[in-house]
Amino acid sequence: MVRGRISRLSVRDVRFPTSLGGHGADAMHTDPDYSAAYVVIETDAEDGIKGCGITFTLGKGTEVDWSRKGRGAPGDSGRPKRGVGLVGQAGGKACLEVTCGHEILQKGQIGKKEREKQMLAQGYPAYTTSCAWLGYSDDTLKQLCAQALKDGWTRFKVKVGADLQDDMRRCQIIRDMIGPEKTLSLFLQMMDANQRWDVPEAVEWMSKLAKFKPLWIEEPTSPDDILGHATISKALVPLGIGIATGEQCHNRVIFKQLLQAKALQFLQIDSCRLGSVNENLSVLLMAKKFEIPVCPHAGGVGLCELVQHLIIFDYISVSASLENRVCEYVDHLHEHFKYPVMIQRASYMPPKDPGYSTEMKEESVKKHQYPDGEVWKKLLPAQEN
Repeated sequence: MVRGRISRLSVRDVRFPTSLGGHGADAMHTDPDYSAAYVVIETDAEDGIKGCGITFTLGKGTEVDWSRKGRGAPGDSGRPKRGVGLVGQAGGKACLEVTCGHEILQKGQIGKKEREKQMLAQGYPAYTTSCAWLGYSDDTLKQLCAQALKDGWTRFKVKVGADLQDDMRRCQIIRDMIGPEKTLSLFLQMMDANQRWDVPEAVEWMSKLAKFKPLWIEEPTSPDDILGHATISKALVPLGIGIATGEQCHNRVIFKQLLQAKALQFLQIDSCRLGSVNENLSVLLMAKKFEIPVCPHAGGVGLCELVQHLIIFDYISVSASLENRVCEYVDHLHEHFKYPVMIQRASYMPPKDPGYSTEMKEESVKKHQYPDGEVWKKLLPAQEN
């Protein structure tokens, strides 16, 4: 029985001026404005069911995604866009039901029901990237790191890759604040180069940063260079440094090649880059087969809201393990979502509302719509002057 037909499709260019505060800056993107092509599909169903979707961008390029969606074209995985992930917040009713093979569900140290209770009580462990963007001064870095420690965070990611001496100084600040080597079992540091290096440069650079005992280096080189990642992995694993990558991978085939080549120790799905929930699920199953922990990429506009569903599902129904698993969290822009992510004790708490948590507040959309929203009407003339 058909509940309703599509009656209207709207696509809006929503941009947040994060560059003003240095938020989101890394070695490849020095002044990003976290943005999204925001899609709402409405129907003529009596209960008003609708679907909301997001393509996360860094500002420049949103208009390209906007025009493609307006023509009904599929999402494009090229830079700077994140591939389309359209799953609705369907009028208060769950949009997705997933089942997995019996043999997968039954594996793990505790049963599925116990894992569900564990998630409800404790949540899924997270790490924060909010402290150490490259756009932050040392004083800001120290202030944010101190606050994060006070709030219970024990896992921190540092952006690196633009200047080695600058990286050494900033990593030392973080290491001094979170504790010496003896506390590494509780306090972890990750690093992210955002594809800045070529292969030999990545090995050389990380050999010098190895003294700070990072758990992983993320995206050390081009995300398409499978064999390059494998070479870097082979060189850095003896130093105790893993390779984390995958946020730019747009389909399961790339992940299959990374896994087969032993090119990564931590697999990072992106809830918008991979086309659809089903594509993400296929990658979760492959990671289970290869016994590689999934540590999703998040942050941006709505990525934390989306990925929470995937990672909690992964633990309860696929991996059945929290060993070496942690999900990224960025403390930006959640206030613009109708169903924002919930963080307690540095962990993702299971969402209580049905759907994929993609719906944005209409007031926020109108205010930040580019270029006619209230925020940009004030900022654009000032930038031109």
